[in-house]
Amino acid sequence: MAEIYENVKFALDEIRPMLQADGGDVELVEVDEDNVVKVRLTGACGGCPMAKLTLKHGIEKRLKRVVPEVQSVESVE
Repeated sequence: MAEIYENVKFALDEIRPMLQADGGDVELVEVDEDNVVKVRLTGACGGCPMAKLTLKHGIEKRLKRVVPEVQSVESVE
């Protein structure tokens, strides 16, 4: 589980500059026992109407490609 967490952190660090360029960011909250990644979108991403698309088609797609064990990505408050 610790290895998956570290791999997810690494993948998010690769995604982060794109989000920061638009005034947002992503924070890793946890990777649960079912390999569901929980993140918090912050800054401009937190209230953006496109946040769901960013989460599913950007962050989740990239994480699943880099860390195949990831089942899904969910946003938490």
